[in-house]
Amino acid sequence: MSRNVVRPVTDRRELLAVGAAIAALVPLSGSAFAASRHSHRAKRRARTDKTLETAAVLRDLWVGHIFWVRAVSLATIEKQDDVAKTAEQQAVANAKSIAASIEPFYGAGAKDAFFKLLAGHYSAVKAYLVATVASDAPKQGTATQTLTSNAEEIATFLSKANPYLPKDAVYNLLLAHGGHHIQQIQQLKDHKYDAEARTWEEMKTHIYQIADATADALAKQFAEKFS
Repeated sequence: MSRNVVRPVTDRRELLAVGAAIAALVPLSGSAFAASRHSHRAKRRARTDKTLETAAVLRDLWVGHIFWVRAVSLATIEKQDDVAKTAEQQAVANAKSIAASIEPFYGAGAKDAFFKLLAGHYSAVKAYLVATVASDAPKQGTATQTLTSNAEEIATFLSKANPYLPKDAVYNLLLAHGGHHIQQIQQLKDHKYDAEARTWEEMKTHIYQIADATADALAKQFAEKFS
């Protein structure tokens, strides 16, 4: 996908194709999945206890992100306003916790900057959700573009902070993550719950990749903290 998208995506089928294409950027099926698992096992053996502990904490935080965003999405689609309000409060609290996870390494300023970027990610997902409920294809397209731009902003931020998080790799991971959100929201809206259950498993596996990659990068950059 080009980073310089200027034409609004307005056709519903095209929107679904965008979501599917983004989500497929990091394929984990067949031999590729087997290779990934082999690589993961090799990395796991090489990780220190501190790295494994950090990865576990980050996995929990990021799973919290997709859990609460899903809760917001389902409640909004089903017009359960009180449920949606509580879920959104938890989603924001979770974003603050994710941002706080980098403060011990990069300071309070970085934490605040990261939270603003995560808030931008959530706002774009929420905008797509609201547009989907309203069947407003132009606004869905705008939200998709915002989500894509935000992914590049986060990738730029993290790659500048840590040389072991290459911008293009992080960008692709975040694009796929955004694609999962789009795919999930559409499936919930269409009441395709079996398909959404499969998307959830893909989201969870993918979010673990993001958490583990972050933990590995931190361990490399701050080796003295992880030895």
